[in-house]
Amino acid sequence: QVQLVESGGGSVQAGGSLGLSCAASGYAFNTYCMGWFRQAPGKEREGVARISSDGVVKGYADPVKGRFTISRDNVKNTLYLQMNTLKPDDTAMYYCARCTWCRGDDCHGPNYWGQGAQVTVSS
Repeated sequence: QVQLVESGGGSVQAGGSLGLSCAASGYAFNTYCMGWFRQAPGKEREGVARISSDGVVKGYADPVKGRFTISRDNVKNTLYLQMNTLKPDDTAMYYCARCTWCRGDDCHGPNYWGQGAQVTVSS
């Protein structure tokens, strides 16, 4: 019943911007920390950003700090990731996830995932 449906992926040139959305349903969205992850071909999946259930506490992986912004709308049950000043190294499949809990900059114990949104950044 838990569903996370992503949208907003695409292809952009370096320096451009993209916004991702993750529409959640089937659970109490406003009680869970949420996160974004990404995985590039041949690389390990890495956490990108996380946000507390109330949207107050946000954390980012070092490579995206200052460029990406995670946010959420607990009325719309939607998670967002705004990606600015994109680099070719940002090219990956991006996944939203429900976190079991969050600590520091990390989403721990992700157990529900979106289907993935491809982000391709060309030089």
